Amino acid sequence: MCHSPQQGPGLLGHVVVDQLQWKNWFRNEEDTYIGYLPLAHVLELNAELVCLSHGCRIGYSSPLTLADQSSMIKRGSQGDSSVLQPTLIAAVPEIMDRIYKSVMGKVEEMSSLQRTLFVLAYHYKLEQLSLGLATPLCDKLVFRKVRALLGGRTRAVLSGGAPLSAATHRFMNVCLCCPVVQGYGLTETCGGGTLSQLWDYSTGRVGGPLVCSEVKLKDWVEAGYRSTDKPYPRGEILIGGGNVSMGYHKKDSKDQEDFFVDNCGQRWFCTGDVGEVHHDGSLKIIDRKKDLVKLQAGEYVSLGKVETVLKNSPLVDNICVYGNSEESYVIGFLVPNQKQLLELASKRGVSGSWEELCRHQAVEEMALEVISEAALAGELERFEVPCKLLLSPEPWTPETGLVTDTFKLKRKELRTHYLDDIARMYCRQ
Repeated sequence: MCHSPQQGPGLLGHVVVDQLQWKNWFRNEEDTYIGYLPLAHVLELNAELVCLSHGCRIGYSSPLTLADQSSMIKRGSQGDSSVLQPTLIAAVPEIMDRIYKSVMGKVEEMSSLQRTLFVLAYHYKLEQLSLGLATPLCDKLVFRKVRALLGGRTRAVLSGGAPLSAATHRFMNVCLCCPVVQGYGLTETCGGGTLSQLWDYSTGRVGGPLVCSEVKLKDWVEAGYRSTDKPYPRGEILIGGGNVSMGYHKKDSKDQEDFFVDNCGQRWFCTGDVGEVHHDGSLKIIDRKKDLVKLQAGEYVSLGKVETVLKNSPLVDNICVYGNSEESYVIGFLVPNQKQLLELASKRGVSGSWEELCRHQAVEEMALEVISEAALAGELERFEVPCKLLLSPEPWTPETGLVTDTFKLKRKELRTHYLDDIARMYCRQ
């Protein structure tokens, strides 16, 4: 990926994401792919089409039966991954975050010696990966059980659908003993956009454009993002090419807002995501226009960025951060991890039913302390940290209508659902 003066500032030309490495990675009928996302989701649709084109076997699962510890798997029974033993999987960050926190919770329960050995092996392998070296002994002796969570035979994991936190990405690369690569694209671009190289173990980056796409950056002056920024050009990501759709069904005004055709007849889609381009041509998603809130004092808060950082806390199963320009601080709605919250309440001598604990003011304050510590560890600014927190006793599932099928937040629906709580937390009542 490189800048082309003839094409204008901020335009990224075609990159040859090493297609051969991916072609050789498939072993045709020897490979098994496990599909658990809805086929209507563009990530799952593309993944299955690629598998079919290479003759790979496909086994079907669901997020509730994927692993041995999944909620719909009877204790002592095997999850779909253990039975199918897939070699390939397309995963959304929500699933990988759950695996990460589950494993780290078990690490905390280990004896001091076991925990020390795990941490030493983890950092040793992380260092070896940065040098391009393998660690077969560590993989066999230390990380075998973690790898077994997805069947034990996984050779490649594709992450898409939402940002993957750096901590989770590093953990999965180390403990799954296979490359975990990130891709970027949208339904409007038929899923195609960018894809990381198999050998790229860096975090937070989504690689260079596929051969079907071109990418350029559009200045967003209000937020301070420009394609002339140094050392990395920044701006709203535009994707062009034959993979860009012709528009939305019966939404002409929306088409004019999100799509345009340039002087050369190239069709472009305005993604609303903000990215920066690194020296090796790889793209990094750093913000999203729709998730950016300007507070009363003029500070900009990226809600998605804050949520990604806070999800690293073992206490957090899911979280939504909310703010608006009429207020001076942001607030949060938290679906707590039941085990972690019960332990936290027990340490402080608070008892009651699950619903009572989630509504208990002292428990809310304790959870806020934990969240603030996670924000500090994630190097968030003070104004980015939620000042008030609401604990939800009910999980957010696609059936509740508060998240999508891939567990992405539906902010409009969440705002409506918690409208009275928002008024209370902002002292409007």
